[in-house]
Amino acid sequence: MSAEIDVLAEEYWAYYLQTNPTSAHLLGEYGRAGEFEEATRAAEDAEIAALRAFAQRAEELDETGLDEQQRITRAVVASDATARADIAEARLKELAADPIFGEQVSMPILMGMLAFPDADVANALVDKFRGLGRYYRELAERQREGVAARRFPAAFAVRDTIAQLDAILSSPVADDPLLNTTPPPTGMDVDGWKAGLREAIESDVRPGMAEYRDVLRDLVLPQGRSDEQCGLSWLPDGEEAYAATLRLYTTTTKTAQEIHDIGLAQIAKLADEYRSLGPEVVGTDDLGEIFEAMRTDPKLHFENGEQLVEASEVAMARAWAAMPEWFEVLPQAPCAVQSTMTGAKAFYFPPASDGSRGGTFFVNIADPTAWGTFELEAMAFHEGIPGHHLQIAIASELEDVPEFRKHIHNSAYAEGWGLYTERLSDEMGLYSSSVDRMGMFSADSMRACRLVVDTGLHALGWSRERAVEYMVANSPLAEGVVRPEVDRYIVSPGQATSYMVGRLEIQRMRAEAEQRQGDAFQVKRFHSAVLDSGSLPLGVLDDVVRAKLA
Repeated sequence: MSAEIDVLAEEYWAYYLQTNPTSAHLLGEYGRAGEFEEATRAAEDAEIAALRAFAQRAEELDETGLDEQQRITRAVVASDATARADIAEARLKELAADPIFGEQVSMPILMGMLAFPDADVANALVDKFRGLGRYYRELAERQREGVAARRFPAAFAVRDTIAQLDAILSSPVADDPLLNTTPPPTGMDVDGWKAGLREAIESDVRPGMAEYRDVLRDLVLPQGRSDEQCGLSWLPDGEEAYAATLRLYTTTTKTAQEIHDIGLAQIAKLADEYRSLGPEVVGTDDLGEIFEAMRTDPKLHFENGEQLVEASEVAMARAWAAMPEWFEVLPQAPCAVQSTMTGAKAFYFPPASDGSRGGTFFVNIADPTAWGTFELEAMAFHEGIPGHHLQIAIASELEDVPEFRKHIHNSAYAEGWGLYTERLSDEMGLYSSSVDRMGMFSADSMRACRLVVDTGLHALGWSRERAVEYMVANSPLAEGVVRPEVDRYIVSPGQATSYMVGRLEIQRMRAEAEQRQGDAFQVKRFHSAVLDSGSLPLGVLDDVVRAKLA
């Protein structure tokens, strides 16, 4: 049996790399560098069947004779494959219009992340571009299928996606953002290589993009869901689809109503914390006045993008110096800070497994004044150290665990850890002032609001405007920040619930370990128990922590 689980783990990872060639490239697996993902219904059907088969094989394995890591592997394969099959069956590609994470936004960012260790990998990018063009045509077909099934994305998402596609299509090919790649290896004919990329963009990418744009404009937009009916609950199968997203992103069986209620309780707790710190930071304990000061006081906002990057680097350097007191294992891979003008407000890319690239914490500097000075430290700790970089880099460097457990992303675990470390950083004394501690509360407000708003939108029938109004009333976030946040929740159902659900579960595990162990409890050992098995579903993580800290 032990050999069988090892084979299953290897095959599961091989299947992941095969069906996610761009992710594989980012990880330093270059065997499919010229391939791109598929979006057809046939490919989706094949994926569902394969994932169900993997889950069945894992569930049918007898645990007798398996060691601890093999039992964990069995549980992870069964859980991960089932959740991914469930979400594939929700057919969300039929609702693909996404102005926040869609390929027209994400691929230009990835071009600056894909490594080219040799000329063959660099030259394969031409074929990847051709695959991207095919992918856009496949997305166009999936939108036609959605229209036929009376399943329509939110109209605003369609409009915004069309505008992004139009802007790219109307620009000269020579200025296409896909051409902002990492440098090719020395010795190549760079001019010839770039000419090949431009030709692929002109002959494949843009025609595919135009077809996708035309379908969105002509077939989808006229029937897109209004702002009043923008959530999944308004679709014929919306309840089942949303439940699948919650299972994937929280790795729990919590219902939408349970998650909604957890969010409401967290909002109430945070109000007391704001009032306790408010007099010192803004001179009042009135919640509305605290929020207004955090939104509008110029002294509490950045002026330029360089300040954002520099403050992030300073905060992470301070965190790195404190790590040995709180963690038994530190990652080898470095973490850099890089500015960006597109994408989410802040996000993280993991290091390549071959060491060709360290981790990168991206800070969106498109509107520096939208960043409160109080926000930056909590964000840096979450995205960098001791948050995502520490967790993901440690996972990638683990020994004696299957390769897939080093890299497969589990949102509740990863985002739960990131949010846990924002509060941990307070324990560690990393926040440089009371203003920055207030930023920790602000970050918590966003994540607590996400539980209320995501479930409100997709399960309780909330409108886009009601979601915005709730977040503005219950957090210090400015309306200009809240609106794109709400739009993100609409186009990525369920994902936003993973942060606070994961954080609360990790905190519960720690509290229970402290109670079990009493004076013998060591926070370093708890962190090792959480981090030294890779990204785990929360139920599996709970079992691991209980076993290690009995």
